[in-house]
Amino acid sequence: MKKISIIILVALSLFTFTTAQNVDDALRYSQVFYGGTARFMSMGGAFTALGGDMSSLSQNPAGLGVYRSSEITVTPQLFRINTLAGFNGITSDYLYNFNLGQIGIVSSIYNRNTETGLISLNLGYSFNKTNNFNQSIVIQGINSTSSMADYWAQSSNGILKDNLMDAAGMAYDAWVTNTKVVGGLEYATVFSNYGINPTSTYGQNVRRIVSTSGYTGEHALSMGGNYSNKIFFGATFGISTLNYTSHYEHLESTNIALPSEFKNFTYTEHFENTGTGYNLKLGVIVKPVETIRIGLAFHTPTFYKIDETFYENLTSNFTNGGHHEYVIDPMRYSYALTTPFRVLTGVAVQIKKIALLSVDYEFVDYSIAKFSDNKDSYDYSSKNRDIKNSLKSASNIRLGGELRLNKLYLRTGYGYYGKAFKPGEENQNLDYTSISGGIGYREQNLSIDFAYTNYSYSQTNILYPLDSSFVPASANLSTHTNMFTLTLGYKFGL
Repeated sequence: MKKISIIILVALSLFTFTTAQNVDDALRYSQVFYGGTARFMSMGGAFTALGGDMSSLSQNPAGLGVYRSSEITVTPQLFRINTLAGFNGITSDYLYNFNLGQIGIVSSIYNRNTETGLISLNLGYSFNKTNNFNQSIVIQGINSTSSMADYWAQSSNGILKDNLMDAAGMAYDAWVTNTKVVGGLEYATVFSNYGINPTSTYGQNVRRIVSTSGYTGEHALSMGGNYSNKIFFGATFGISTLNYTSHYEHLESTNIALPSEFKNFTYTEHFENTGTGYNLKLGVIVKPVETIRIGLAFHTPTFYKIDETFYENLTSNFTNGGHHEYVIDPMRYSYALTTPFRVLTGVAVQIKKIALLSVDYEFVDYSIAKFSDNKDSYDYSSKNRDIKNSLKSASNIRLGGELRLNKLYLRTGYGYYGKAFKPGEENQNLDYTSISGGIGYREQNLSIDFAYTNYSYSQTNILYPLDSSFVPASANLSTHTNMFTLTLGYKFGL
């Protein structure tokens, strides 16, 4: 029986740290989709030049200067996230998520009855969700070309068995892999009877269940003002929070009678991130004529401090009754992440008092996201090179329209969030689109708004990396998120 020594366990913990904090993590916490009120959501988030909405505190704080009265809003949201996975067949899974998408208050602290000079100053606070990480994915099918065991065998080649680390070490101790010859440095798997058979016998059922949860959100503390009804200005100090959990189980099982007597193995990987970040937003809206507004905003990078918990385990079963289980105690790390800065601009046109149209453009360069040490004295230079080599700048576009019918408002919107990966990367075509619509009702100082938004995107999920001698093990994922948003608002101090 193979044994895991204390030395190997220590090496495992060191190696696991080097595999955490990757390009996907940097991108995940750098992307912002600007959740908020139902009016904001139904118009595609195109509020850089509009303002007058609580959500603009996290987008263009100059929108706070547009307010002519105090207001409080609360916005619950319901998500239905459905994901189709293509892996030698199609599987589907979905989940529901109910959360508080936004809550905020605006209060006037200075107001003059004049048309020139400084007319008003407002203070505002709003909490806005900026990303929703909840998702459930099931990838399942027959794999006739490779196994995750091949990845572990490849990553073990050239290493003495006593020096194997991470899941490769667990795979060896669980008899999923072994050296081809006693004391050798070349490894093979249960599917080739550890290299005794010249060709591996695949045809095993593969099932990977992926579950993610969490969010990023921002507490926006803002001040905005109105100068001569021509220039609106504002600033926001943002306190960002993130909470992300990822858990997946990868099962491979076979009914084929293999000489190795292999039956199945299950590999589990779990990690949790929690963090807090800080940023500053500055913005201005100019109204050169009564019907046109032009907005401009700048967001500094968000400076996150992130704590991470990670663990993995592996179990294997054989038809002769053999059972092996290896669990590594959770490991904890602490690091920092600096997200990219953002530049936003927008134009809005008001058509008398019956309609308005708005368009936003946003620039963000994901390649300048950067990890740095917090407490663990780890050198992140290679990971930051990976970010720079894999990611690029992207353009985001949002469109919105509103039609007023007395006290009733009809709205629609569209959003496009551009490709973040460079050409040649596996997900070079990954982008996001949103289509939205909604309705609102105003009665004196009370308002109620409803929005429906559909986010959709497609991406490639690499189950495990292999060299060119194997057919790539990947699944095509298509995700559709249906979001239902309701906002209740009350204005006071008219």
